Amino acid sequence: MYTGRSLVVAVTIGLIAFVLLGKLFLIQVTDDSYLRKAERNAIQRVVDHPYRGLVYDRNNSLLVFNDPVFDLMVIPREFHLQDTARFCELFGIEKQSLVTNFNAAKNYSWVKPSPLIKQISNEEFARVQDFLIDYKGLFVMTRSVRAYPQSAASNALGYIGEINAPQLARDSSGYYTQGDYVGLSGIESYYEPDLRGKKGAKYKLVNVRGIDKGAFKNGDLDTLSIAGENLQATLDLELQVYGEKLMTGKRGSVVAIEPKSGEILTMISAPVYDPNILTGAKFGENYQKLNLDPEKPLFNRPIMAMYPPGSIFKIVQSLIGLQEGILTPNTTFACNRSLVNCHNHPSPVNLFGAIRNSCNPYYHQAFRQIINREVSQNTYTDTRIGLDNWRESVLKFGLGDRLGIDLHGEKGGSIPSSQLYDRIYGENRWKYSTIYSLSIGQGEMLVTPLQMANLAAIFANKGYYYTPHLIKAINGDPSRIPDRFKTKRYTGIDSVHFDMVQDAMAAALSGTAARAIMDDIAIAGKTGTAQNPAGEDHSVFIAFAPKEDPQIAIAVYVENAGWGGRAAASTASLLIEKYLTREINRPLLEEYVLAGEFIY
Repeated sequence: MYTGRSLVVAVTIGLIAFVLLGKLFLIQVTDDSYLRKAERNAIQRVVDHPYRGLVYDRNNSLLVFNDPVFDLMVIPREFHLQDTARFCELFGIEKQSLVTNFNAAKNYSWVKPSPLIKQISNEEFARVQDFLIDYKGLFVMTRSVRAYPQSAASNALGYIGEINAPQLARDSSGYYTQGDYVGLSGIESYYEPDLRGKKGAKYKLVNVRGIDKGAFKNGDLDTLSIAGENLQATLDLELQVYGEKLMTGKRGSVVAIEPKSGEILTMISAPVYDPNILTGAKFGENYQKLNLDPEKPLFNRPIMAMYPPGSIFKIVQSLIGLQEGILTPNTTFACNRSLVNCHNHPSPVNLFGAIRNSCNPYYHQAFRQIINREVSQNTYTDTRIGLDNWRESVLKFGLGDRLGIDLHGEKGGSIPSSQLYDRIYGENRWKYSTIYSLSIGQGEMLVTPLQMANLAAIFANKGYYYTPHLIKAINGDPSRIPDRFKTKRYTGIDSVHFDMVQDAMAAALSGTAARAIMDDIAIAGKTGTAQNPAGEDHSVFIAFAPKEDPQIAIAVYVENAGWGGRAAASTASLLIEKYLTREINRPLLEEYVLAGEFIY
């Protein structure tokens, strides 16, 4: 039973509740002024996309810059067409594409902007901008795509494109949203966090119809975008352009490295393509054409193609034999062609002569001594132990695994192990006579062109290398390059063993690569002819120059071009001349390489 005081409190609470409920009823049912105010005060966030960082070559020539493009944005509720055919004609879009894009925009939001036509070029925008006033619900957002002043280095530089769903799902940073552009290959992909910059944002008031009502809080919350950081590449643009010219009409790879730093001077994957075609509105169409091209221009041969090294591997065999004490400069073998075929040269030969003349039987016999040390009375066990010990020495030359270049997709090649041969032939069912083709760089051994160039750098440096890389500085600061690119990696071969090897490589040019000889620059090199069961053999050549103070180490691999002393050696020699002298004084050799008739 209520007392007088409690009754008063109960009545008071009831009256207050009644008043509040009545007010709430008026607001929600009979008075829509609050709704209209809420509608008028919607806040829209507009992303300010940053410019990607620029890319320069080692001499500060521009490799990649930004070209503005325009996305035509639509607010579906405001956009109405009376003459669809005229709109499609004016804006250069197919009716079906227009319908598809507009439906996608409606599904996203009736009142928020979505792209209707993407990546309108400067020229096209200049033509259509006066017509925009005729169509409500349309506005333009400025973006940028990549552009290239020179059609060069496409596989090294890479390209950007719209982020796809799997990439978006993997983005742990939360930076990207659907429709953003991201590096998809090459330097653009590897250095994406540095190149992309930082997004800004503008906040504006819009009504329910999406009409702009001005800046929110006078723009106090707006943030400016921050452009991406510029990169200085290690590439030499002039050398890259000339090398691509020499490789026109051919398939293969060229990689040149500065031995003292591991900086890549040129990286060519032939056939090449113009990087400018993978920009703008026709990206998808052009990408599909390149992807279906049987010559595979998108395949980055320098880091992805794997071939038998051929005779260039004889230098590695020589150095391992010297370090292990199995070989000396005076170790002599006869050129016994009953063991393996060879070309005409004096016999017998010592190690110098074997390198100079690329003697196959010499390395057949030398490799046997390296592998079969008679550490076991069981021949199979002896070969197994010798092969695995040899393999450990080979791996130190940067073969058989990825070198760690600053590009995604690098392959590691293959240096066979006893486990591999056990799988192929069965345990204790193989021996030296089964694997002797490894002695001359054939058989199950595979290397990449990048690894071949790195071998040339090792021979130039007398036993060490720096991990090859494509970026020299980030925002002008060389110290920001990862430490792994500044660390010497030793092969375990004493430097004294390289003196004779370098002399023999220099002498080899007069025997197997006379076309590569220059009067005023001493080149040390080694030819190779990699066997190809599917057609003509592949032409291989590695070299460094000048011999006494190496500034460039190079590997050239020309598919189906036959003997290494022709296509590969000639191409490498011209590139060495171009890099060291900045001119070409052997026009007949240049004409020979450009003609490309190497096997006739």
